[in-house]
Amino acid sequence: VQLVESGGALVQPGGSLRLSCAASGFAFRNFLMSWHRQPPEKEREFVAAISPSGDRTPYANSVKGRFTISRDNAKNTVYLQMNNLTPEDTAVYYCKTILGGQLYWGKGTLVNVSS
Repeated sequence: VQLVESGGALVQPGGSLRLSCAASGFAFRNFLMSWHRQPPEKEREFVAAISPSGDRTPYANSVKGRFTISRDNAKNTVYLQMNNLTPEDTAVYYCKTILGGQLYWGKGTLVNVSS
């Protein structure tokens, strides 16, 4: 199982970014995927999740209405569209899946929201 995040960058407040997580080594289309983030000196926290078919997409309250999670099962990729970013969104963003009770994480991508 491999999860590789990309798309992180330095962005100004109010800006947008789209993160990608490319998955391999498992039947991507059958599994829930999620995004999490770890702000500097804080605990890792849930951001959003998406069901295998994409019909269910729960979000953390802090990102609801600004972030959108989606997936392309043909490309084995999950996305996180982030709009109206604030400095509080600064974090390393990780994607995650659970297979057979075991958690798999990517190595993360850094999003830095600063003027």
